[in-house]
Amino acid sequence: LLYLVFLVTYMITITENAIIIFVVKRNHHLQKPMYYFLGNLSFLEIWYVSVTLPRLLFGFWSQTMTISLSSCMTQLYFFISLMCTECVLLAVMAYDRYLAVCHPLRYPAIMTHKLCFQLSILSWAGGFSISLVKVSFISRLTFCGPQVINHFFCDISPVLNLSCSDMSLAETVDFALALVILLVPLLIIVFSYCGILSTILCMPSAQGRRKAFSTCTSHFTVVIIFFSATLFMYARPRRIHPFNLNKIVSVFYAIFTPALNPLI
Repeated sequence: LLYLVFLVTYMITITENAIIIFVVKRNHHLQKPMYYFLGNLSFLEIWYVSVTLPRLLFGFWSQTMTISLSSCMTQLYFFISLMCTECVLLAVMAYDRYLAVCHPLRYPAIMTHKLCFQLSILSWAGGFSISLVKVSFISRLTFCGPQVINHFFCDISPVLNLSCSDMSLAETVDFALALVILLVPLLIIVFSYCGILSTILCMPSAQGRRKAFSTCTSHFTVVIIFFSATLFMYARPRRIHPFNLNKIVSVFYAIFTPALNPLI
């Protein structure tokens, strides 16, 4: 049953996000910054689920739930990289909406194709760089014990629970970088939406307020879902006891959220 659920979810996620990328690419009316970043997000979501789900599906199908240390670290690196990239990308999308709503006349001059490309590169490079530092410290640890990951995939806390060496430095670095990559984009999002809300409330026409709200509600919903889950999982000390609740939250933001985002 789980195999079927995850397989259908994976196929839906790939199809939905691929359709968004295709439509944005083919429709000249959608060659705007908002849809450019949406295409980036859809591309990211495809890889986000592809890091974990194919391996999980293969394990269900073959009844072989084993993974080598190098494969585990590789999966951990790409999963964290894509998660960090999404944090920055959501902040970039919030800034784009802030400029569109609060500075509509200057928006085309500010949000040029060059700046859009630079912001997308910043998102990807920042996410992958921070993940590289985090995983490099984790990979230096010595792992022993039962060598059984109490999780569906290689995530930070389950991997740290297998270490039998001093992990204080790795935990400190990981926790500090988690706060940076989560809180800095979140602050940008909060300040952007405060400016957006202030501008919308000052609009004289109800139609203008509805139009402005409609361009932001979808993104704001995705932000709430994504950051509530990631803050719960990562903005706290790493070596935590693996409760079943952690597994449920992980599956939600790693598997089901990418399938829900295109619908939102």
